[in-house]
Amino acid sequence: MKILLIGEYSNLHATLAEGLRELGHEVTVISDGTRWRNYKRDINLQRKSRSKTDAIKYVCSLIKLLPRMRGYDVVQLINPDCFSLKAKHQYHIYRYLQKHNGKVFSGAFGCDWYWVHSGLNMKLFRYGDFYIGDKMRTDYQEGKKLIDEWYNTPKGEYSRYVNETCHGIPACLYEYKVCYGHYFPEKTEFIPLPIIPTHSSPVHETEHGRIRFFIGIDTRRSEYKGTDIMYKALCDIKKAYPDRCDIIKAEHLPFDIYERMMDSCDVILDQLYSYTPAMNALLAMSKGIICVGGGEPENYEILKETDLRPIINVLPNYDSVYHELEQLILHPEKIEDLKMQSIEYVRRHHDYIKVAELYAKFYNKEM
Repeated sequence: MKILLIGEYSNLHATLAEGLRELGHEVTVISDGTRWRNYKRDINLQRKSRSKTDAIKYVCSLIKLLPRMRGYDVVQLINPDCFSLKAKHQYHIYRYLQKHNGKVFSGAFGCDWYWVHSGLNMKLFRYGDFYIGDKMRTDYQEGKKLIDEWYNTPKGEYSRYVNETCHGIPACLYEYKVCYGHYFPEKTEFIPLPIIPTHSSPVHETEHGRIRFFIGIDTRRSEYKGTDIMYKALCDIKKAYPDRCDIIKAEHLPFDIYERMMDSCDVILDQLYSYTPAMNALLAMSKGIICVGGGEPENYEILKETDLRPIINVLPNYDSVYHELEQLILHPEKIEDLKMQSIEYVRRHHDYIKVAELYAKFYNKEM
């Protein structure tokens, strides 16, 4: 098949493209590299700023690119909102893609109207982006921004149009499968995130019981992702056990530098409000780095995993994070086994070629 992947989140499309190519498919990735993260892509489509001048340059680049965005068997959008344009303009691009290609898919990989609507109104999870139990999360700006951006807005209506008219919706996490499966049960399918497994043993050997903790912080989304709470707990652990741990913090770094820093660590802290590990955590796990984050029972159930339990699951509060970090400090004998389980977990469920096979099968499925 000839496949076009548009947009990028956390290296998902770039990694999927590698798997699809290994299977013999012709794949092109168009993205902005997720700005400063600079993920790999075949065609760079980047809007440098919100200025009028850069807007004109971006539109000109997009218009020139349109002839190269036709003639594909499959087009997959990372999100309905995958171009740096207002919704009223993105309708035209989306219809062009529909007209001049075979099937168009829209990934359930991030936020749009459905994610916000279900999060605010359906209480599908015990905790998440908008609620913890019955209490709404009103103390952080990113959540309010998402509501203002997607709920009862032209962009929200556009996302509904795309999801209603696309051929299928691949969902990369348990949470997305539950959310989009509620609205579109026939055309939503869970497909795990793709990771290129490159290690059979941990990249970093724990040094004399001293644990190196890694945390990546995007200051704009720290409260939304829970890294504010995780980092506070981590700093307090460092104060309590100064000779038994180190903190490696990465902020706003290109992906290659971020990955090198991560490789020097034993444990990664990621995604406090998630039931499941996402791309960054899974990449770390593939290297034998232990994930402290989302590892709820539902995560293992959707993968049909009954043996491995490599993820140190934390509840969305400071006490839970502090307790689990302290248990690692006090029981370093568990670390080696968790590292090896992490490698096997990714090999078993997230190998990029296995995942690409599932995508190819989904693309060919009759909806």
